[in-house]
Amino acid sequence: MITLSNLKQKLYSMKNITLFLFSFLLILSGCKKMIEDAPLENANIDLVFDSQDSIGKYAQEFLNNTYASLPGGFNRVGGNLLESGSDDALPSSTADVVQFFSNGAFNQVNLPDNTWDANYAGIRKVNVFLQNIDRVPFKEKGLKNRLKAEARGLRAVFYFELIKRWGGVPIIGDEVFTLADNIQFPRNTYQECVNYISSEIEAVMPFLLTPNAASGYTGVFFGRFTKGAAMALKARMLLYAASPLNNTNNDLTKWALAAKSAKDVMDSVAAGKFVYGLSTSTTTAHYSATTLAGLAPSAKMTSYVAGVNKFLNVFSTRYNSEIILPYLRATSTDVESNNEPIGYTRAGDGKTNPTQELVNEFETLDGKMIEDNSSGWSINTPYYNRDPRLAGTVSFNGLFWLTRNVQTYDGGKDRPKGFGNTTSGETRTGYYLRKFMTGTTSETAYTATNHNFPIFRYAEILLNYAEAQNEAVGPDGSVYSAINAIRTRSNMPVLPVGLNQTEMRYRIRHERRVEMAFEEQRFFDIRRWKIAENVLNGVLHGIQGTLNGATVNYNIVEVANAKFDASKMYLYPIPFKETASNSKMVQNPNW
Repeated sequence: MITLSNLKQKLYSMKNITLFLFSFLLILSGCKKMIEDAPLENANIDLVFDSQDSIGKYAQEFLNNTYASLPGGFNRVGGNLLESGSDDALPSSTADVVQFFSNGAFNQVNLPDNTWDANYAGIRKVNVFLQNIDRVPFKEKGLKNRLKAEARGLRAVFYFELIKRWGGVPIIGDEVFTLADNIQFPRNTYQECVNYISSEIEAVMPFLLTPNAASGYTGVFFGRFTKGAAMALKARMLLYAASPLNNTNNDLTKWALAAKSAKDVMDSVAAGKFVYGLSTSTTTAHYSATTLAGLAPSAKMTSYVAGVNKFLNVFSTRYNSEIILPYLRATSTDVESNNEPIGYTRAGDGKTNPTQELVNEFETLDGKMIEDNSSGWSINTPYYNRDPRLAGTVSFNGLFWLTRNVQTYDGGKDRPKGFGNTTSGETRTGYYLRKFMTGTTSETAYTATNHNFPIFRYAEILLNYAEAQNEAVGPDGSVYSAINAIRTRSNMPVLPVGLNQTEMRYRIRHERRVEMAFEEQRFFDIRRWKIAENVLNGVLHGIQGTLNGATVNYNIVEVANAKFDASKMYLYPIPFKETASNSKMVQNPNW
């Protein structure tokens, strides 16, 4: 929404498209109030924010439409997950632009994850809503204040999405620009943006829904911006603000504030005010001992199967208590069609290919890293006796999917042309995505199912707290408790006692990578921790399987070169059209 030579036309077009949708709803409902003496866009505003509508039906629809501007997560960058531009995955096609982030080819003009316009468009929707909502004479007590609070909460999310990519951005307040406005704004500092978002969260908190059963959170209000969502946003934002990228002097008070913010959510859960918690449901049996045969010792198979199913159930149900703020989507088949292995007759695209670097992060069932000489791990049976979350995150050779086991060895159904082929769409790394996908009994047709992207979930709150508390005071008992709760949910052993702060930092970052894979966390974590220059300079790896009779032999192979320029790439470049049309817009360093 800032500057651009063609911005005013974009504002005008966006406004009329949005209002047209609501005018269309009015037509469908039989409303006769469609012809006005005033200009059309003013008439549409009057129809949406109707001074005679005591229910505020269409004003609420306008706000509901604004929820669609929240980050959607799935396959949104040229059909790929954002993590396909990190060290966790690659796209199956070498032509996909998301890998500009891992090969260093992005710039001011070619920026695959350019959400600048989209987030400022969301901010403008909120400002239009706030400017006009007082026209509507809501009969229900407190409803107008709640809707205003939700709108401001959404606006806070949009600003956070901007600052985690670009650092400080222009804060435009409640302004709604017109075609006649000369829009020239300087950037606010990163800390000014953090302070603004924090103040907005605190201002709206009293008016937001409390996420409990009594408020309807588990039913009709699931997906609304609640007090829990506001607190989760603040906890993540303050964690980012305390991290090395934004806290160059390692000010411990910033870590303490981040820890307290996450602890406030945890305390509300403990007191019974919020319904959140780690989901331990096994209602949906994604896998059985038969379908996971050979992946765990027989004595541990029951625990292993339960661990996989509990983890997958977080992402396959419309509602569960772990999800704090979802991006609600209609039932769909797109996650499967974009990401499943290519060898099935319903023809998935296999876009997301996890790297060997990610797969190596999953411990053994005994809680040992595979490089530990005492772990018992072998390249001959690379997926045996591993953390259950591996089978819930990555499709590897031999993992059951739909009606058969995945075949990613050279010449197999899901890698028919073999290692090194980059044109057929088959996996480049020997792996496909498993997380988020819901299998059916049919191999020939997709069944529409729930795919709600978890913008915030409770496991992240525990991880945020553990990280911030460890940095603020060290690995006390509360840090262990937070991490162990997540590990126990997947039937993994608790952390070893006696870790020092550095060792605990490593374990927390490791746990975050495993638990939050493909939820748009790792991509930003390696930036805020300032380790992208280490993990994205060099080579990314995959695995090659060769069928030898009934046995598959494995080798770790180099798949793609990675490049990251630490002098500039920790922040996105401001899009060229912004700096070209706004004389007050200062570019990020070295771009």
